[in-house]
Amino acid sequence: MTQLLVFGEREDAEEVAGTLGEWFPEAGVPRVLRETLAGEDDAEDAQWLIVVEGLDESALAKVDELVERYDGWRESG
Repeated sequence: MTQLLVFGEREDAEEVAGTLGEWFPEAGVPRVLRETLAGEDDAEDAQWLIVVEGLDESALAKVDELVERYDGWRESG
């Protein structure tokens, strides 16, 4: 199942992506993507996303702890 990790700050998303690459090397280093919120003209209102696939429940618990440290959240897709 695909998981979206959402952050308000690019630096946070990039740091989490690097950590995930270290923790789960078989998945490679996830890419950080920018998503502009609908109806927003201000670039500062963008969210930063990491797309993660193929992690089991025990791995997702670890990911959740990491994401929360950076004031982010996880959405299942």
